[in-house]
Order: sequence, then structure tokens, then C-alpha cells
Amino acid sequence: MEVIEVIENKKAYIELLLLADEQEDMIDRYLDKGKMYVLDDNGIKCECIVTNEGNGVLEIKNIATFSEYQGKGYAKFLIDFIAKKYKGKYNILQVGTGDVPMSISFYEKCGFVRSHIIPNFFTDNYANPIYENGVQLVDMVYLKRAL
Repeated sequence: MEVIEVIENKKAYIELLLLADEQEDMIDRYLDKGKMYVLDDNGIKCECIVTNEGNGVLEIKNIATFSEYQGKGYAKFLIDFIAKKYKGKYNILQVGTGDVPMSISFYEKCGFVRSHIIPNFFTDNYANPIYENGVQLVDMVYLKRAL
């Protein structure tokens, strides 16, 4: 497995990016300002975009694994890579996600704890309702992990 930083042509990964964020104009808000990493294991399996949010906070804006490779540890590997790479440069790694048990559980297994909620984030910022595992996303739940 190799993690590669993508410097140019980040939109080439739009299919993967849209798995984690269904609205392209929302992706456009952070794509250029973020650092993008892809995990290559005989082909690209997973990607992650992180942004500097100031005050020692690094945020995962997008992390996605192609569906056929989910559950194989690729996203956790990429999160651990990010945590190791940025340890000492940032104090906190945070991530926002929908209030869905499967997503929250995944991040908790990666060492994150609940931080705060932004009410109505998904209903206020997305043109169409977003569903994950049959649940409509309304609030954004933030989790954080010390670096």
C-alpha cells in the first residue's frame, strides 16, 4: 500500500469524492484549498482531503473508499497515515459526518470522540435530501482526535 499526495487534477477523482459528498459544488468549496491523498493498493482504493481550519485544527473534509473495497481497512489506514503525518504540526484532527450510527462508530474506532453538532447542516446546505443507510441526514456531527 502506498499513499500518494495529489497536487494537480484533483477532479480526476470526482467519482470517488462524490461517494462521500454527493454535491459537487460543496466539494468545490474545499477541493483547491485542501491537501488530497489517495491510497494505492494495486489501484486506487480510497481518498482523503484535509484542510487547515486554523487554531491547530486539521479537518477531514472528504474520505471515501470505493464500495467494493469498503470494510477492508483502507480508510482507517489513511486516517492513521494523516494522523502520523500531521502529528506535531496540528493539535486536533476533526471530521464532520452525518448522524448515522455506522459512520459515528467507524470514526470512534479510529480514535475520535464526539465534539459538537451543527444543527440542520445538511438540510441548509444541500439542494436535495441526502440519505445514508436509509436515514436522512440533517445535523452534522463533529468528532475530534488529538494528534
